[in-house]
Amino acid sequence: MASFTVRVGVLLVVFGAASYVMTGAASLTALIPCIVGAALALCGVLASRSRRSRPVALMVATSIAAVGLMGTVGALARLASTLSSGGHVTSSLVARSSMALILLVYLAFAIAGLLRGSLRPGRP
Repeated sequence: MASFTVRVGVLLVVFGAASYVMTGAASLTALIPCIVGAALALCGVLASRSRRSRPVALMVATSIAAVGLMGTVGALARLASTLSSGGHVTSSLVARSSMALILLVYLAFAIAGLLRGSLRPGRP
C-alpha cells in the first residue's frame, strides 16, 4: 500500500501541475492537487521506510485523502448535473472532479487494505 500511496501522490502532483499550466496559471488553487499529492507521497515514503511507522503513515495518508475527497466530492455531482443539462463544463470543474475520482479510488484501496489487515505493523 505504501508504493501505491507514493504513486497516487505523484499522479496528483503531475495532475495539479498540468491543470495549473493548462488553465494559464490563472489561479493558485489549481495547485491544490499538488499539495495533497505531495503529502500523500511523503506519507507513502515514510511508510515504506519503517515497518513500525507504516500503519501511522498510511492512516495519515488515508485521512489526508478523505479530507481532500470531502473538499472535492461536490464537484462530481455538479459535473453530472452540468452534463445532463447540457451546460458548459469548466476546466476547474473537470479538475476537481478528477481529483475526487483519484482520491475515491485511493480510499477504496486503503479501506480494502485495512479490512484485510495489511496495515498491521508486522505485514509488508
